[in-house]
Amino acid sequence: GPIALVTVSCDALAVHATSQPSDRFSLIDGGLLGEARARTFLGKFRDAPDLRISLSADMPLGGGAGASTAGLLALAGAAGVKAGPEELAEACKLAEGAVDPLMIDAPDSCLWASREARVLRRFAPVPDFVVVGGFWGEPQRKDASDLAFPDISDMVDFWDRATAGADRAAVAGLATEAARRTSALRGPDNDPTRELAGDLGALGMLRAHTWSARGLLFAHGNAPSGVAKRLQSEGFQNVFAFQTGKAQREWRRRC
Repeated sequence: GPIALVTVSCDALAVHATSQPSDRFSLIDGGLLGEARARTFLGKFRDAPDLRISLSADMPLGGGAGASTAGLLALAGAAGVKAGPEELAEACKLAEGAVDPLMIDAPDSCLWASREARVLRRFAPVPDFVVVGGFWGEPQRKDASDLAFPDISDMVDFWDRATAGADRAAVAGLATEAARRTSALRGPDNDPTRELAGDLGALGMLRAHTWSARGLLFAHGNAPSGVAKRLQSEGFQNVFAFQTGKAQREWRRRC
């Protein structure tokens, strides 16, 4: 089947956009998108506007945290694009070939075909976790021709049942198994994340498929003190924490 994933909905990281009038379109983004990709994306909706748009990302480029898709969506907002999720997904696919589902509501509640920019299956949202993580290893920019992903077809029904029952332990176990399969296929062999999960009493771990984002999954209130320092001591960069599940959804409603 198609390359598919369940993304992690994370409100702790974002791409920020500002714009100001100009006599021509220009983009300042530190290599996040590049002007050619930006024009391809905007061309799906309109001519590039006469604006000077600046983008800045909270996350490292090539870290597997959705920076490029977030950048395109931030660009759309700054350029005044009015479009629905499906149109935005198609434009992202046109511009970058592989897309994260950041334009849809509750992106962590679907099985997403990243190369086809469409939802394959809907699930209940993931239950409440505190995720503590960061970026370990070398960054790697997105390559839409990369097809070296592990088979997860046997896990989909288990995921459906685990999320429907808000079974935190089962969800964490499945995320850990998906990460293990990815690491077995792609490496690196010296990734310390699984060992850290055991040492720190985490329910499980997660990782980006091809890039350096990693995280430990804890029940609320169960993350031990000093976990961030421990991750940093093992080479994690940009360590941060965020919440999934009900707490995050309530935060979104308040905003």
